[in-house]
Amino acid sequence: MKRAVLSAVIAVTLGIVAPAAQSETKANQLFGAKRSAAPMAPAAIGSYAKGCAAGLVPLAQTGPTWQAMRLSRNRNWGHPETISFIKDLSAFAATLPGWKGLYVGDIAQPRGGPMLSGHQSHQTGLDVDFWMLPANRLDLTRRARENLSSISVRSSDQRRVNGNYTAQHAAILRHAAQDPRVDRIFVTPPVKLEMCQTATRRDRKWLRKIRPLSGHHYHFHVRLKCPAGNSDCVTQKPTVRQLSKGGDGCDATLQWWVTDFLDPPKPSATPAKPAPRKRGARDYVMADLPSRCQSVLTAD
Repeated sequence: MKRAVLSAVIAVTLGIVAPAAQSETKANQLFGAKRSAAPMAPAAIGSYAKGCAAGLVPLAQTGPTWQAMRLSRNRNWGHPETISFIKDLSAFAATLPGWKGLYVGDIAQPRGGPMLSGHQSHQTGLDVDFWMLPANRLDLTRRARENLSSISVRSSDQRRVNGNYTAQHAAILRHAAQDPRVDRIFVTPPVKLEMCQTATRRDRKWLRKIRPLSGHHYHFHVRLKCPAGNSDCVTQKPTVRQLSKGGDGCDATLQWWVTDFLDPPKPSATPAKPAPRKRGARDYVMADLPSRCQSVLTAD
């Protein structure tokens, strides 16, 4: 890390932040240096992929029906509504055969914001990852939680679910999708395909919240709606209803994920001009984030 960046991160950690240093330092380094939440009223600020959060609370490392994983990352902080949702969903999972609850992956950093590594989203305390690995024991040591791996529920050709996917996974996803707090759930496309094929005609409305997205075969990602009263929270557009036009998302667009996405058509003889690269979350500086994130960052 360059000396100027290191000095800025130390200053943030100590609560002594020079505006000039902040303008030069990436926002993920500033927020990643914070080890505790901003002592403010709970608030999700900005969008899921460009924002921050005040008043986040930590998910207990171990609860009656959950364990937080990868504790060294310090990403088990969430909006109080998110923490409540995790407890509710894990309690439901514990009623299923072979499951004592849920293993919980990343939620957010103590003050949200862009992360040093990994996710582009998870910035407002309203995103949470749940492992596909059944939580059949809740006494894992801290070391075990760093080294244990989840399981993939996707076949090697990426076109269907494999033998790890069970009726219990489907029940947990369905239960989560029916929760009014949930905006959408990201899963590997084969899981969405499987759910579309097995859902009954009368029980499909919740399927619109199940959204196919590559990279989600070891975990599923739940995104909550903006909580009531959080006026600075930005709802994702288009909404799930707009995406599916009131349907369940089990249409030709779903088949794309296991056809052209995996085996794209050959490019034409005249290649199209590549689109300019968009800046990712790890390129943001404080000026890119909502102005209120400044007070969240420096609150002590």
